[in-house]
Parts: sequence; structure tokens; C-alpha cells
Amino acid sequence: MPSIAFYIFSLIAVTGAVALVAFRNPVSSAMAMTGSFIGLAALFVGLNAYFVGIIQILVYAGAIMVLFLFIIMLLDLKSEERSKPQPLMLAACLVIPILFLVQLTGVLQSTKDEPHKPLNLVASAKHFERAEGEQETIIHQNLAKEELPDVHLIGLTLFTRYNFPLQVVGVLLLVATIGVVSLSKRGSDRPAKPSTDS
Repeated sequence: MPSIAFYIFSLIAVTGAVALVAFRNPVSSAMAMTGSFIGLAALFVGLNAYFVGIIQILVYAGAIMVLFLFIIMLLDLKSEERSKPQPLMLAACLVIPILFLVQLTGVLQSTKDEPHKPLNLVASAKHFERAEGEQETIIHQNLAKEELPDVHLIGLTLFTRYNFPLQVVGVLLLVATIGVVSLSKRGSDRPAKPSTDS
């Protein structure tokens, strides 16, 4: 990816993230998060992670954002009213970014003197090589041709090594959806106020 494209898409991602926090209207915040997702997807594509970039658009900017918008509409959220800032909140707003900058500086300084090595994805996937007597799969065929079958590797890793966390995330999303529906129904079951019109 050219340097100018990297800086443009990084700016889009960071601007969307800042706007997400800055906007008071929930719908505007959701749209800002969509812009941040698009910037991240472009960065993934620039890193040759095409599958992850497309999934970022389809799943996060598409399905997840639609779910968020439905939640906002079900709860009938209004724009937040500005409240008086509290000292503890202001201290956290100052300390957390400073700690993040210190950590980021430490990481950059530790890798500054190391020579840059191109990422060899095929070498990093050697643990998927076929064992003796094991049936040959598409992963093995692509690795033999020195190609990285990213979709197959992600699927195999996700549904074997990380299957339990995947199921936990699915259950959490289901519980959150049920909670939103129950909250919206609780709000709609309130008795209507009597009309004051004569």
C-alpha cells in the first residue's frame, strides 16, 4: 500500500472513532463508527488480508451496524444532555490516553532498531502441513504451491482452536439481543398518560 493511501485510510479510521465518542446523537455515532470500520477494512486490504477486509465490511459495517441501528430505534434513544464533568471522570480522561501513549512509545522504541523483515505467511502456516498418513486437503495443496489459503486457514483455526470463544461470543450476542427486545417491550407496556385535552 502506498504511504499516502495508508495515511488517508488511517485518518478516516481515527476520525470515525473520535466522532463516535464526540457525537451526542446515537445515530450519528453509529454512522461515524461505520466510517471507522471502512477505514480499517481498507488498511486490511493494504496488508494483503483481503478476506479480513471484506469480512470487516460485510459483518461489521453491514450486519453489526444494522443490528446497532435496530437497537437504537427499539430503545428510542435521544441525544444525550451535557452533564457537569466530574473530577474523577476528567482524571480518567487524562490518565488513560497518557498511559496509552507511554505504551505505544515503548513498543515503537523496542522495534526501532530491529531490521524490518517481510511477513512470510506461508512459513507461519507450516504447522498446518500434512502429517504422514493424513489426507491431503485444499490447505495442503495451496501450501505446496506456496500460496496462503487464508479463508481455509481462518476457518480451520476459528472452528478448532478458538471454537469455545466463538460459541461464547455467539451466546453473548444472543443474550444482548434478547435483552434489547425485553427492554423495548418493557418501555412500550407502560400505561399511557391520560390526555389533558378537554
